[in-house]
Amino acid sequence: MIRTTFTEQFGVDHPILCGGMTGLGTAELIAPVANAGALGFLTALTQPTPEALSKEIARTRELTDKPFGVNLTILPTINPVPYDEYRAAIIEAGITVVETAGSSPEPHLPDFHGAGVKVIHKATSVRHALSAERKGVDAISIDGFECAGHPGEDDVPGLILIPAAVRQLKIPVIASGGIASGQGLAAALALGAVAVNMGTRFMATTEAPIHQNVKDQIVANDERSTVLVFRKFHNTARVVRNSISEEIVAISEREDATFDDIAELASGMRGRQNVLAEGSMEDGMWWAGQTQGLIHDVGTVQEVIDQVIADAEEIIGRLPSLVAGS
Repeated sequence: MIRTTFTEQFGVDHPILCGGMTGLGTAELIAPVANAGALGFLTALTQPTPEALSKEIARTRELTDKPFGVNLTILPTINPVPYDEYRAAIIEAGITVVETAGSSPEPHLPDFHGAGVKVIHKATSVRHALSAERKGVDAISIDGFECAGHPGEDDVPGLILIPAAVRQLKIPVIASGGIASGQGLAAALALGAVAVNMGTRFMATTEAPIHQNVKDQIVANDERSTVLVFRKFHNTARVVRNSISEEIVAISEREDATFDDIAELASGMRGRQNVLAEGSMEDGMWWAGQTQGLIHDVGTVQEVIDQVIADAEEIIGRLPSLVAGS
């Protein structure tokens, strides 16, 4: 097995995370991730209430006795989210690791750390990572431009962003975005990361709680099958290229366009229901990264993790032979 400070600090077998994914971070996926020796995160806001999150944590514990965490994404919303209550539910359930994303985690750190909860914060730039480090988070998940979701506005890919973060941060760095294989894990470790975070790769697994059409589409797609939306509104997001996302881009390019003009097309609820749940691939905006070009099959979570680790070990074992005199 590959041992790093991440596996030691978080008590897992493999330096692999399945970060929070809205609509996917439920017991059906996260328990198998834990059982396979990686660290998965339930998504708190996938659950409609803090009470529902408590039940989902309990349901996950019925399926695994291995460590898992909870993602708490902090974003401005039209309807206020009771973040204090979600945080309390996480703590009361005895969760030991939380992944935060979005806005600053600072308001939540005293309670989490007071309860012995480690906090991994997801950042898309070194400057934001340094700010989170100063505020006291325990590790940074640095998210490169290749990722699904919101890559920030700097457009810096992982090959640059990971070592730049490692050079300046004193806390552990987890590589996120653009990773779906053992090659990616080996490369991230070579760049100084202590683990990798995979999202799109875990969508294409047997256990992922989404329609089979979505999994098959990820396999069929290639590295060009994404598009950037919301760029005009300074909230850039990488989503899968389909008729809806291309229409969003076309409307956004109009000089007088506002977000209201695309809001219905871009509805997260529409994407989750029509695409992820029902498998209507052209009837909503949905999220996946450029790693679609690296995913060639749908396997079980155990098979995916085993293959990633085996491939990374083979590469790491082979590299010394490239050094003269070794």
